[in-house]
Amino acid sequence: MAKYKPQDATTNPSLILAATKKPEYGALLDAAIAEAKKGPGSPEEKVDAALDYLLVQFGKKILEIVPGKVSTEVDAALSFDTKASVDKALHIIKLYEAEGISKDRVLIKIASTWEGIKAAEILQRDHGINCNLTLMFSLTQAITAAEAGAFLISPFVGRILDWFKAHTGKDYSKEEDPGVASVKSIYNYYKKFDYKTIVMGASFRNIGEITELAGCDYLTISPNLLEELLNSDAPVPQKLNAADAHSLSLEKKTYINNEPTFRFDFNEDQMAVEKLREGISKFAADAVTLKDIIKQKLAE
Repeated sequence: MAKYKPQDATTNPSLILAATKKPEYGALLDAAIAEAKKGPGSPEEKVDAALDYLLVQFGKKILEIVPGKVSTEVDAALSFDTKASVDKALHIIKLYEAEGISKDRVLIKIASTWEGIKAAEILQRDHGINCNLTLMFSLTQAITAAEAGAFLISPFVGRILDWFKAHTGKDYSKEEDPGVASVKSIYNYYKKFDYKTIVMGASFRNIGEITELAGCDYLTISPNLLEELLNSDAPVPQKLNAADAHSLSLEKKTYINNEPTFRFDFNEDQMAVEKLREGISKFAADAVTLKDIIKQKLAE
């Protein structure tokens, strides 16, 4: 990571699961196990404590490399529980603070369900905790997130492309990539209506998707695609800018106090519904796998 000098970094259960299998990160897992063994609670509570500690240790390691912020994810199993998501987020921030890391260097990452967006609203408004609303596949989710005052959103690009390729059987050029189009529409809406929420395009399949979004507030890019960009001499002209967005004719919508309308409009987007379901399920499954590894180690 140090090689590419990124500003910020993100984690999720899938990435951490992959990392814990590498010998150089084994020490972090061992430290989390030792910490949980010292604490009170039932075996289940100890597993949860170890997982939270592990997430924070990874975050701390990343913050030694990046000058900005790290995103740490609330367990996806809590995606439909506003109160539990808020409580978990407050606990994660407390763990970071115990490590001497202030909350302004951490983004709490929550899935963009209705309940998740409401949790972000509470965290931002009542606790001054910045949130990264992830697994975002639609303008409906994005509008609600902006109204909630989320610090940042992660609209997904590659996973949208995956869905359309699977459903249409066709290939898309970077110019007609539906994932790129989704992020462009969100960016333009935010700039048109002067929302401060940062748009951070995520989940890329190729560098074409990345260069098509040049000018987006932030992009989160995997090391292999960063390497490809590093080795490319192709010019990268700006594709998105706020001034252009301001001149667009767009309809302003509101959802934040209207759960039925949010649910209906979101439900009308088959791709978004399916990809949100799949994303939550995958992150939750990887968290369960991580917990199983922790459970085994706690028993040793």
